[in-house]
Amino acid sequence: MEVLLFGVLAAVVVIAVTALAPRAGVAAPLVLVLIGVAVSFLPVVPAIPINPEVILVGVLPALLYASAASFPSMDFRRDFTAIGGMAVLLVVITAVLLGFVFSWVIPGIDLAAGIALGAIVSPTDAVATSIIKKLGAPQRVVVMLEGEGLLNDATSLVLLRSAIAATAASVSLWGVVGSFFKAVLLAVLIGVIVGRLGLWVREHLRHAALSTAVSFVVPFVAYLPAEELDASGIVAAVAAGLVTSTLSARHLSPQDRVAERMNWRTIETLLEGGLFLAMGLEVFGLVQDVREAHGSLWTAVGVAALAAVVVIALRALFVLPLLRYLAARRRRAEQVRETLDRMEQRVSAKLDEFTDPRGIITPDAAKALSAVWTQGDQRVWEAGNPRRQVRRVQRRVQLEAAKRRAAASGGLSDDQKERIRQRRMDRIAEFRRRFTRRIADVDYLLAAPLGPKEGVVIVWAGMRGVVTLAAAQTLPREDFPQRSLLVLIAFGVAAGTLLVQGGTLPWVVRRLGLAGVTSSRFDEGTQGLREIVDGTARDMLDDPGLRRKDGTPYAPYVVERVRTVVVREQADQDEEEATPEELSAQFFELRLATIAAQRKALLEARAVGTYDSDLLSRALDQLDADQIAVEMRGHLDG
Repeated sequence: MEVLLFGVLAAVVVIAVTALAPRAGVAAPLVLVLIGVAVSFLPVVPAIPINPEVILVGVLPALLYASAASFPSMDFRRDFTAIGGMAVLLVVITAVLLGFVFSWVIPGIDLAAGIALGAIVSPTDAVATSIIKKLGAPQRVVVMLEGEGLLNDATSLVLLRSAIAATAASVSLWGVVGSFFKAVLLAVLIGVIVGRLGLWVREHLRHAALSTAVSFVVPFVAYLPAEELDASGIVAAVAAGLVTSTLSARHLSPQDRVAERMNWRTIETLLEGGLFLAMGLEVFGLVQDVREAHGSLWTAVGVAALAAVVVIALRALFVLPLLRYLAARRRRAEQVRETLDRMEQRVSAKLDEFTDPRGIITPDAAKALSAVWTQGDQRVWEAGNPRRQVRRVQRRVQLEAAKRRAAASGGLSDDQKERIRQRRMDRIAEFRRRFTRRIADVDYLLAAPLGPKEGVVIVWAGMRGVVTLAAAQTLPREDFPQRSLLVLIAFGVAAGTLLVQGGTLPWVVRRLGLAGVTSSRFDEGTQGLREIVDGTARDMLDDPGLRRKDGTPYAPYVVERVRTVVVREQADQDEEEATPEELSAQFFELRLATIAAQRKALLEARAVGTYDSDLLSRALDQLDADQIAVEMRGHLDG
């Protein structure tokens, strides 16, 4: 009964603070931490120990899966180098250097124990970075911070395991490196398999509530086997979430996606708030342990302050060359943008020139393409790495030309000729798609630069959170030197960075003029996406071969009614008005088919990356809402 009462009170506090904090201009996580600290020191409240396994196993996989499932995978791919550098290299550097600092300033702590504490306080917290998402900061900054928070836990936990093992026995450097790569690669494999399996199951359930229930299970199904195989369960859960983010629009119904999104938002709100509240509630117990062991808290406070300063300084020193690298990458992109446009036009022209009316490439196509690529600016290859791909395409084109000649000589049947032609056209389409995506990647770099202002936000938003505290409590209780002191230091770093940096972050973002900033791709892409959606509908409705599922043609009146509704020529008309009852079934069937074609076009645009990821998500959400409304009206009409 007491546990239930505590849970209900905690939920009420989280809901109230989450609702009221924005009105006061304060981030809810900060208020929850302070409330937890205040409550923990009340005389009537006993010390509240929280099992770290509850956080690391019961809560964190779900939260990171939910964050990854809503993460723009397209932007993640584009900034993977920078995200990987901060999630791996920065964590390793910080952990090792902090290890030397801790072993120097804390009596009785050797280097291995110091690196263990350094690994605990090195990673930023994906939950804590939720603060930056609500400030309207530039999308690319949010992507880098959230991507870092999703991945750096694996690095820190592997280092922590190795450092703990080193306190009892020797561990080689190559053993640590091997353990890390095994933990990550095996976890990614497990996460991808579980993510795809989860989508397959949900696709066949066709029940929104059951589909959402399966999504609640997926992160733990990915986490548990990964941990059993000494891999990173956190990375497995994140990988499963990224698979869901990429493929859910193709495999799940709009009802499933909307239900999943709303239910996960509810769970995220309660779990995130509960974690920050629990973080504060543990303070009294930690203080009590340190007083019993050392008699004074000043050592813990001083070391925590020193560690917080060191992690911020190291982060700044790492971000500075990272920004220079990204700036150099952007300058190269500026240099090659015009060259890429010119090459794209010439390749398209050559393909059109050497393609017959049936779409078959003539034998001279390979030579023409080779000439185009040879004359391309060398800086294109320095900005990317398409040369190897281009050579493969050239070899494929030459092979296809040889097959065409064989087909023309009568050595193949008509079916074989048709299959060869179709494969050839698919490869040409894929080649053009990859080239277009390369241009879109360059445009992304040009439209979303990371300058000194963005660098300040990236540095200052590197807060630590509940993961740091939970990881600290996994330190062995037996034979680990100064355990209670180290746990309190970890809490001091986490709480200090969260309160100081998190409390001043809104002011910093506004002072730098980055609040509410949108990418130019967002502003420019609105009309382009509208043209894709409307153009896809027009092409489909203008197709003389348009047929119903049973093969019969649609009534001309129905086609015109759908055209009127879809392209918003008369948006004030209701979809059901002026549609004769005997034609309503055709109307709703054609509307759904049109929405499916529009969604396919938007997903292709997302795969290529031509438009802003947030804008594409909004457009897909609008199509989901349209489909749900049409299906409900069709059901009521039926």
